[in-house]
Amino acid sequence: MKSASAIKQLKAIQKLVRKKDMRLAAEWNSKYKILIATILSAQTRDETTIAVCENLFKKYPSMTKLSKVRISSIEKIIRKVNYHKTKAKNIIATAKMLAGRKIPETTEELLVFPGVGRKVANVYMAEAHNADVIGVDTHVKRISYKLGWTKSKNPNRIEKDLMKLFPKSYWGKINDYLVRFGRTIGRSRKREDETLTKLIN
Repeated sequence: MKSASAIKQLKAIQKLVRKKDMRLAAEWNSKYKILIATILSAQTRDETTIAVCENLFKKYPSMTKLSKVRISSIEKIIRKVNYHKTKAKNIIATAKMLAGRKIPETTEELLVFPGVGRKVANVYMAEAHNADVIGVDTHVKRISYKLGWTKSKNPNRIEKDLMKLFPKSYWGKINDYLVRFGRTIGRSRKREDETLTKLIN
């Protein structure tokens, strides 16, 4: 796969999704909210994460306030997200580590926090800092493979393949475009496959 072909395909995907009015799970107005929402969004629909986070942030509007809550209280609020018990422990542990501190501004530094892997860290960095990073979630993984941008199904390998394939200026856009594509056209795998086949040919 040549870089020019991949860029052309990505731009075609952008055109397909740009008129679709939707909010992604990481879209919030503060870095605290972006980080916590992104941790909670793993393997959970964006609309579920957003609804849960609206309630969570209304009750605990800062990292310091969240750090002082009992795990059982958080479990009740976030119970609709997948793996809510593990995530409740993770966000409280993260809040305790960050209470009164500035959230780090590199992917590597973010990886020390519970519940933060490369995907979460990169999605946070792209949203909070417009950083040139690629968050490889389930949509990016699936669509990249189908388009031939990668031959791997390992997220870390996929991230490296996409970094080689695309110029740096595109990195921060890949997750956003592919998630929007996956959440709309990708709701029907048949329609997704037909659309992606047209982009390949």
